[in-house]
Amino acid sequence: MANKLIAALTDTTLFLQEWFANPQRTGSLAPSSPQLAAAMAHWLPADPDTVQRLMLERVTAIVRRFSGSIHYWDAFNELTAYDRSSMREDAPKQTAVIDRMGQIPYAKAVLRQAREGNPQAALIVNDYLTGPRFRDLLAQVTDGSGHPGFDVIGIQSHQHTGVWSPEKIWSICDTFAGFGKPIHFTETTILSGPLQGFDGPPASGWNTTQEGERQQAEQVVLYYKILFSNPAVAAITWWDLTDLHAWKNAPAGLLRNDMSPKPAYTALRDLIKNQWWTRAEEVADASGDVRLRGFYGSYQLTAQSGGRHLRGEFTFDSESAKAIEVHLQ
Repeated sequence: MANKLIAALTDTTLFLQEWFANPQRTGSLAPSSPQLAAAMAHWLPADPDTVQRLMLERVTAIVRRFSGSIHYWDAFNELTAYDRSSMREDAPKQTAVIDRMGQIPYAKAVLRQAREGNPQAALIVNDYLTGPRFRDLLAQVTDGSGHPGFDVIGIQSHQHTGVWSPEKIWSICDTFAGFGKPIHFTETTILSGPLQGFDGPPASGWNTTQEGERQQAEQVVLYYKILFSNPAVAAITWWDLTDLHAWKNAPAGLLRNDMSPKPAYTALRDLIKNQWWTRAEEVADASGDVRLRGFYGSYQLTAQSGGRHLRGEFTFDSESAKAIEVHLQ
């Protein structure tokens, strides 16, 4: 009993260390790192049928458990190239299940189990491949009516080998918009140092530079403006806030190792909190109506009438009616 308890504590400690080191995967339904995958491989039994059952049951259980806290779920991540050598080494029992089930049946099963856990959850299919292989997979992952079985398409854009051109960004958006689902750019990286690919220095030596920071700021603003202007894009997630412990130890953050802001941080903050932030002062007509042109989002309204100060809130999005009624108090 004591040995089992010690083993459980060790595995839990490993999980917590990984959780705090990689909080981006809060809503992941698959192992979020080689370390966690290795721990799961240790826990999982040898029988493949049992592993398959446990994996799918876990999907339902975890989505149901956090149904009140997590709306968006990374239903499956990088499934297109699940059989690459690194995945087979890191998660041998899990990849063996996909081999047995088949790529598409596995994808459909995961989505079905997630829906059982929470029918209102938004399920993302996420990948770093943006070519025909990913498109073909998405085309086959359908529900019983032949419609896409997922809710969101996730596009990774780690630009360690060079910044994406505007033409490439727009082309990717146009390609995946054809599925009729919103696109989330889920993992965005633009470097502020030398381009060294995905096999950069293993521990240190890949540092931010003054010229790299200047270029990063320009590239980040252009990248966000292009995606913000595309009607198919619903969300953008920047991957590493800081260079400290960034993926591949790259200078990929908006903050430096010492947590001081880079020019990209300041430029992006100005873009989102200033240029794309609606502030207006208007006078209501005799009917109490106000006409306003603004960005989608949540609004706080303050009104003055007869010496009284009234407040109200409303949300404006693509589903909103042309006329929004706000109750002031």
